[in-house]
Amino acid sequence: MLSLGGFAGAEAQVESLVAASAADRIWKRDAAFWGGDAGRRESVANRLGWLDVAQQMRADVGALQSFAERVRADGFRDAVVLGMGGSSLAPEVMRRSFGARRGWPRLHVLDTTDPATIRAVLEQIDPATTLFVVSSKSGTTIEALSLFAFFHEQVRAVKPDDAGANFVAVTDAGTPLQALAAEHGFRRVFVNPGDIGGRYSALSYFGLAPAAVVGIDVARLLDRGIAAAADARAADSDTLRLGAAIGALALAGRDKATFIVSPSIGSFGLWVEQLIAESTGKEGRGILPVADEEAASPTGYGDDRLFVRLRLGVDANGSEDAVVGSLLAAVLPVISIDLDDVYDLGREFFRWEFAVAVAGHVLGINPFDEPNVQESKDNTNRVLAEFERTGSFGAIDEVPIRDGGLRTKLAALTSSLQDGSYFAITAYVQPTERAGEQFRRMRSAVMRGTGVATTLGYGPRYLHSTGQLHKGGPARGVFLQVTAQQGSDLSISGRSFTFGQLKRAQAIGDLQSLHSHGLPALSVRLSEANAEADMEYLCRVLNEAVAPAGARR
Repeated sequence: MLSLGGFAGAEAQVESLVAASAADRIWKRDAAFWGGDAGRRESVANRLGWLDVAQQMRADVGALQSFAERVRADGFRDAVVLGMGGSSLAPEVMRRSFGARRGWPRLHVLDTTDPATIRAVLEQIDPATTLFVVSSKSGTTIEALSLFAFFHEQVRAVKPDDAGANFVAVTDAGTPLQALAAEHGFRRVFVNPGDIGGRYSALSYFGLAPAAVVGIDVARLLDRGIAAAADARAADSDTLRLGAAIGALALAGRDKATFIVSPSIGSFGLWVEQLIAESTGKEGRGILPVADEEAASPTGYGDDRLFVRLRLGVDANGSEDAVVGSLLAAVLPVISIDLDDVYDLGREFFRWEFAVAVAGHVLGINPFDEPNVQESKDNTNRVLAEFERTGSFGAIDEVPIRDGGLRTKLAALTSSLQDGSYFAITAYVQPTERAGEQFRRMRSAVMRGTGVATTLGYGPRYLHSTGQLHKGGPARGVFLQVTAQQGSDLSISGRSFTFGQLKRAQAIGDLQSLHSHGLPALSVRLSEANAEADMEYLCRVLNEAVAPAGARR
């Protein structure tokens, strides 16, 4: 499983953890294992419910399946998750990995404020026969509640007397969302255990309710998670070793965990990206997860890399196997994990939750809080309040795409990349296949030109994911924000702002947050009429800006 290129620190870390009875302390929910003062211990103690949630949920499988059967019998053809971060990423992984199940509703996941993306989902569904799953641990998430307001209005237009029957909620007990569900007569409220943080909630109702509704065998999924939990009770389990390795390698400078994943489960990177970045990126420390990056030769990577291979045996794995083979031949650190079938995602959800909790101990941080996530939320609220007061966003620090000095500004941005840096594209555009391809080309150009790790996050999704590491982790990020002029917008019932205005405020607020931390960041704004051509142009200019840089600094 672990081929660490001669790095002895991981084995020493395992021996230390075994000597400290780490596994036993974790399973006994010993909050002091993660150190800190009384405040940290109290915070940790209220976030350890994920350890046995799979076992708890297993007892509820019958009720979940009965609920799903009633939904299907009532003629629902689609299900749409309305949530962000930990409320949406596990359902998104399962949507992409399992695909549509014959005879069951199709699953859609909306974790965005982008009007074009929302409209695209609306065009694929009939609101009258769609079940909307409103997911928010706190019950106050602005994106989820705004999406609820929009779609409730759509349903009420065709079912004025029974719109609530098309909605379910997943939330903690006593939240505003639970009250909203009662007010509007939701079909069901799934009250999740309150001692589970969002990114650790894949095997709770947040992941399981949407999965059951679309016909995924949640019992089978949970059984894999339960088996992984049983394995992790051993004093020196592979899962403990995984956490020790990624933590020890990060301390040694290999803090860019680069995932190489079989095609069918490629979306797993979205979920593990949040888990790792939001859990470890704080107090100036952290592990940067790198997903969906174009492969390079072993000499094309910096010495800050750790590679993680997730191999689904039934996939065609030829190209990924060749990449891993070259990395092993070059004696680079590689962690390899084999999956028998797609239901092994249940095992991986738990494995990585446990391993990241262990890595948090190794790094000396609290892996269960997210102190800098609130920062961008506060900035968004402040920008929105100013917009509501004045009707304007005021002067914004951004560059129009056809600015004559764009190449110079991009060259200045990328010139700050050094050994150990990473280049993050944060995109407030519709995540189309074409846009994804252009961003892949941009990442490839930067990696070839500078040798640094690259990431891509779509806003506002990444604010609930890698955004924590951007601000709270090592100050090594260099950021290119890409926004687009708003085309046709969508109003939000009961709100004084639109989805487009909310998205704009989120982009502005996060850029301001990056600048407040002294991080290099440039915002480039695409035009409305020529967004696709503008993306081509940006890709070309960025390539020109980094091409002279040559080899890694």
